[in-house]
Amino acid sequence: MAWLLLVLAGVFEIGMALSLKASEGFTNARASVAFGVFAVLSFGLLATALRDLPVGTAYAVWTGIGAAGTALLGVALLGESATPLRLTSIALIVAGVVGLRVASPA
Repeated sequence: MAWLLLVLAGVFEIGMALSLKASEGFTNARASVAFGVFAVLSFGLLATALRDLPVGTAYAVWTGIGAAGTALLGVALLGESATPLRLTSIALIVAGVVGLRVASPA
């Protein structure tokens, strides 16, 4: 269950990052509120997952999901570059997250 909460926390971190971009420096009220909601959900789920998971592993997985997911959605939705080196780097982040999951007990 802790791993599921951690993955959800990472997904909400993606929402947090994209909302931060859309907030235009907190001048867009709707996006700024969305950022706050996503931040509370993301940190709350991370904190709950930390009850059962090691902090180093959980934090690395949380940030990895957020970083890779935000980068991929930046390419898909925001027109950011999709160079081979950039995509390979994102794949390496995903591989690191998977590796941490495989190397962690239950």
